[in-house]
Amino acid sequence: MDHFSLVDGQLFAEKVPLSRIADEVGTPVYVYSRATLERHADVFRDGLAGVERKHLAFAVKSNPNLAVLKVLAGRGYGADVVSAGEMDRALAAGIAAGDIVFSGVGKTEAEMRHALAQGVGQFNIESEEEGRMLAEVANAMGLTASASLRINPDVDAGTHAKISTGKADNKFGVGLHVGPGIYQRLSELPGIALRGVAVHIGSQLLSLDPLEAAFAKIGELVAHLRGAGHAITHVDLGGGLGVPYQADNDPPSPADYGALVARVTKGWDAVIQFEPGRVIVGNAGVLLTRVIRVKPGIHDPFVVVDAAMNDLARPALYDAWHDFEAVAPDGTRMSANIVGPICESSDTFAMGRDIDTVAAGDLAIFRTAGAYGATMASSYNSRGIVAEVLVDGDRFAVVANRISPAEIMAAEQVPDWL
Repeated sequence: MDHFSLVDGQLFAEKVPLSRIADEVGTPVYVYSRATLERHADVFRDGLAGVERKHLAFAVKSNPNLAVLKVLAGRGYGADVVSAGEMDRALAAGIAAGDIVFSGVGKTEAEMRHALAQGVGQFNIESEEEGRMLAEVANAMGLTASASLRINPDVDAGTHAKISTGKADNKFGVGLHVGPGIYQRLSELPGIALRGVAVHIGSQLLSLDPLEAAFAKIGELVAHLRGAGHAITHVDLGGGLGVPYQADNDPPSPADYGALVARVTKGWDAVIQFEPGRVIVGNAGVLLTRVIRVKPGIHDPFVVVDAAMNDLARPALYDAWHDFEAVAPDGTRMSANIVGPICESSDTFAMGRDIDTVAAGDLAIFRTAGAYGATMASSYNSRGIVAEVLVDGDRFAVVANRISPAEIMAAEQVPDWL
């Protein structure tokens, strides 16, 4: 459920007409609904009611906007971060350092020092080399880093290849067959305190089966490590739960997911950690755009909108689907190709799509754009960086200013020898 709906023939975000946002802020612009963010955050937590001890850390990479993070901090969420920049954002939004999990395969020494100085609660280590570096950095600072070892369970998540993270040939984590040995060696180092294991097999999962397979392997590993004398107090099960981008998508509900976790982890006697991202913010945001023109095509016309692949990269990167709807539909339909103004053919959102009839000047939205939308935006073709808005009932605020091409160019310098 989201809070973007038709009221008297016009699309609203909660109690604000999207046309008003377009008039006052311009397009393209991301629009987020606070009510939807809060509802999804609560529904995910409620689904895990059967898990006695848990920690929820929002995957900041899915939407790092400070206002979004502030809303989720208010619902009791920590943060899963993959860079020092994301960590600083989480801290700025009021998330306690102890509630931050620092993940990612390429942490640098500088990032480790910064995170240790801030008191980050846990590092998820992705390799023995990284664990040794973390131990050395922490020891040199007179600190001890709490950490978990990320395991690659070699489970195919059944998702797009570019967002699969748990197969043997993916770059993340260490293999099950070498995990115990690495865990033992790292546990002997000063400066690091291993407290558990982590797993994350991919994003936009539409079935619980791969998750159950991965969790079963992790459960066996936990038992093995405890048998070897290690105290396992935390197990991070990652995120990855899918959202319905299309009507025929039927992702598991948080309640179904929670029931699985409660059953599989029964008897683990550990804090179970979660990294939800897309499932919280995906349907809480739309990309509002305006039609520039409708251009005749060989088979279907091209609906050229002012949003482009630099604003919403998912279709170009993953052939991803985003529903396209008119802000003021007249009840008629058309078949069209939806494209942006970027000078390459990958700037295509849909081909031969059945959509609301639109004409030049009309407003439309791309739905389910709250996750991996604005955060992946660029200035390709010397376009500006898209603005972001948060709606709260009958009010809204710009929560990320549009960055103009002139502002981007002002950050560049030409050397005096040119």
